[in-house]
Amino acid sequence: MSKITFIGAGSTVFVKNVLGDCMLVPALDGFEFALYDIDAKRMNDSEKLLTQLAETLNANVTIRSYTDRKQALKGAKYVFNAIQVGGYKPSTVIDFEIPKKYGLRQTIADTVGIGGIFRSLRTIPVMLDFTRDMEEVAPDALFMNYTNPMASLMGAIQMHSGIQSVGLCHSVQVCTKELFKHLDLDHSRIEEKIAGINHMAWLLEVKQDGKDLYPEIKKRAKEKQKERHHDMVRFKLMEHFGYYVTESSEHNAEYHPYFIKSNYPELIDQLNIPLDEYPRRCEAQIENWEKVQKTLTSERVTHTRSKEYGSRIIEAMETNVPFKFGGNVLNTGNLISNLPEKATVEVPCIADRSGITPTYVGELPLQLAGLNHTNIHSQLLTIEAAITKKKEYIYQAALLDPHTKAELSIDDITAMCDEMIEAHGDYLPKYQ
Repeated sequence: MSKITFIGAGSTVFVKNVLGDCMLVPALDGFEFALYDIDAKRMNDSEKLLTQLAETLNANVTIRSYTDRKQALKGAKYVFNAIQVGGYKPSTVIDFEIPKKYGLRQTIADTVGIGGIFRSLRTIPVMLDFTRDMEEVAPDALFMNYTNPMASLMGAIQMHSGIQSVGLCHSVQVCTKELFKHLDLDHSRIEEKIAGINHMAWLLEVKQDGKDLYPEIKKRAKEKQKERHHDMVRFKLMEHFGYYVTESSEHNAEYHPYFIKSNYPELIDQLNIPLDEYPRRCEAQIENWEKVQKTLTSERVTHTRSKEYGSRIIEAMETNVPFKFGGNVLNTGNLISNLPEKATVEVPCIADRSGITPTYVGELPLQLAGLNHTNIHSQLLTIEAAITKKKEYIYQAALLDPHTKAELSIDDITAMCDEMIEAHGDYLPKYQ
């Protein structure tokens, strides 16, 4: 029996989307869906949900939970990962509250910046443990990662493990659709080209029936900036750098040195930047979980195929009908020729029976490559810190982060890092 393993299966809503999608793929008839999570109660909730869903959809799959990770992975053909190391409390709270003491404010803190660095340092060792298990018991499996920080995690895995892997994010497939909805543009018959790094990939080309739509997009975006809305940071970046970025304005507000500034506090209101947004979302999710749980585990639970790439990649590999998607892979062979070869890039990829094949993009416009570089070097130093266990690389990753270095001195940055290392305790390995 072929097996799909889901690590972090306590993420019940996400499990429903990804594995519910897989239930709707005829080529996966007879597969086992193996669930693993360190939270047995949440995993049990997911198992109940998926069992009910399989009955509703009349899906011929086996749902099974495992308490032993290696057994869950053994013989797997595909592996999904959606873990969070340290959870909201204590780790996310630490990632926000300690930097705030130093005057450093954040919005999401899961990609770059001080929050993204420490989330990487907590997560990389755990994920490398997964890949070591896979090398032993599922060496030919495809590892599909949904956990952030995507670029740092995928860079660590692809440079330091031998398994086939790809990083999957939501931002690419919804980028133009949401932009066009916001600008009241027709999204049918669209051709697009997107490439860059995760959460900072660029809509390089967008056409309708061969016509370049960027002039109309920029015209409408300029009009929109006269009113308060959710996407003001991205429109400001497009105005000055010429291209629309894939990830949301609340994310991009903290990837650059221009927006969250203590000496220009009025920008927060002017550009509608939601400081401390991720803790608010976490609190709301915790508060609403009991209600969501009852809804998800009701006998009437059903599913329609989501926008997630996961099931479509597996379907392409099982049927040999190619599927094109935006994937996160190492920049081997300079897929994007003016970004570092060790960078993790987000580029169009093709899935079929032979596996995952990234496509060549070539050069990004110089200004876009420049913006990507400001995040890449901090990501690479974060990986270096996680692999070598040398504290100096943590400092250097933070010192190079655009938002952090724009706000704090060298001494404050290193002191903040020391305080965060101590606060995270056993969630981090010991650093020299």
